[in-house]
Amino acid sequence: MKRFNVVIPVSSGGVGVYPMKEWLRQHPDHIPAGLDGTLSTSHALRNGLKKLGWKAIETPTEVRLMLPGAGAAEIQVESVPGDDDELPDGDSSDSEARFGLEYQLRDFIGQNLDVIKIDGRRLRLDVDPTGRDGIEYPTAVGPIDILAVDDSEAIVVFELKRAHSPDKAIGQLARYMGWVTQTIGRGRNVRGVIVAKQIGENLRYAVSVFPNVSLFEYEVEFHLKPAQDLPQVIATGG
Repeated sequence: MKRFNVVIPVSSGGVGVYPMKEWLRQHPDHIPAGLDGTLSTSHALRNGLKKLGWKAIETPTEVRLMLPGAGAAEIQVESVPGDDDELPDGDSSDSEARFGLEYQLRDFIGQNLDVIKIDGRRLRLDVDPTGRDGIEYPTAVGPIDILAVDDSEAIVVFELKRAHSPDKAIGQLARYMGWVTQTIGRGRNVRGVIVAKQIGENLRYAVSVFPNVSLFEYEVEFHLKPAQDLPQVIATGG
């Protein structure tokens, strides 16, 4: 499944990469005529933006749309964090229950942060001064899956993998944590969390030298019970 992102120049001289639909909803004047930032498909929005002069760069996992007027040389296309989930070597399928799409895992964790503890501290979604919450939080180095705050006001950066988590996930997480440390989290503790269906041995070794990063594996339970039986009605004598 491809991610659709827009690339926008920022005041620092670099570029910001933002989820396309979320960015368009925040900037409705850029939505192509006849389309809707929420209801229209990503493919329709991409085609509409291209007609307005936006340039598109596509890879097997990502579509990046460049705002007209931005220099093409500024765009560096790479695998989008979160789209490179891999199964363990030799496995072509995963028979155990897992989230089918990464956004399902992201939304589930985001909605249940209040019952999740990291190092014994409860979490809540980060909300920036503009009211933007920490789900798919846009940054200059890519969108953070979940940006949270714990009881001590430390910032917690989540990197989510719906299946097996390769050891390069620590590099993605470190990039986001570095950006947070240098920008919105300046002067605050910054922690990192990687969540996946399966944490590989290579990643465990890699994270062992990062004392401020925690690893978690999730489990999914799903039960069905018969529900077709009619309720029994007890007749009473007149």
